[in-house]
Amino acid sequence: MNHVPTCPLCLRPIPDGVPQSLHHLIPKLKGGKDGPKVLLHHICHKELHARFTEAELARSFNTPEALRDSDRLRPFLDWVAKRPPGFLSRVPGGTRRR
Repeated sequence: MNHVPTCPLCLRPIPDGVPQSLHHLIPKLKGGKDGPKVLLHHICHKELHARFTEAELARSFNTPEALRDSDRLRPFLDWVAKRPPGFLSRVPGGTRRR
C-alpha cells in the first residue's frame, strides 16, 4: 500500500504528480542547509516565502505549527484547504512584460 504524504501546512494530501517541494525549516542562508526539511505542496511553499523573510522563518516560524498558527499565513491556509490537492494557482496580475 502506497503512503500519500500530507502537507504539514494545509493538511491536504500530496499525491504523486502534484507539484511539491522540500522546505528547509531553518533557511539555508541562515544555517539550515543540513537541518530538518518538510515536504509541502509547491503552492504552499511559494506562499510562505512570499509572506515571511528568511530571518523571520529562521527566528520565529521554523516549525509547521508556528507557520500554521501565524496570522499572516492563516487566510491563505483557510482558502487553500478548500481546494483539491492538485490545485495550482496562477500568479495574480498575470505575466510581466519585460
